[in-house]
Amino acid sequence: MREVYGWVIMIDHAAAEDWLERYVAAWVSGDPGDIGTLFSADAAYRYEPADDAVVGRDAIVASWLEDPDAPGTFDAEYHPYAIEGSRVVATGWSRYYTGPDRTEVADVYDNCFIMEFDDDGRCSQFTEWFRRRPRS
Repeated sequence: MREVYGWVIMIDHAAAEDWLERYVAAWVSGDPGDIGTLFSADAAYRYEPADDAVVGRDAIVASWLEDPDAPGTFDAEYHPYAIEGSRVVATGWSRYYTGPDRTEVADVYDNCFIMEFDDDGRCSQFTEWFRRRPRS
């Protein structure tokens, strides 16, 4: 897990991996409780680096639920790339399908997340970079 050394919060690889797995699970479930447990009360979430942040757990949950992806039409996998103290860089992919049978891939995105965690292991800062892979 994470350890507190004075005022410096340390998050380890296992805790970061667990958070990313719960992130994907919350995206899949669309459950407000699952989403909310990921973020601190005053978290700032940016869908793109230059975006204004969505601020606050309740606002983040509402934002996620505003235009949800249809169940069964996507999957994703993210893993920690670098960890320093309370900061985590994660990379991975998101894949979208044309229908719930998952027979044809519509789009694949490569993702990079820059995150910072509070002393409760909740994400307090989240910024996403993504790039759609060219279609072949």
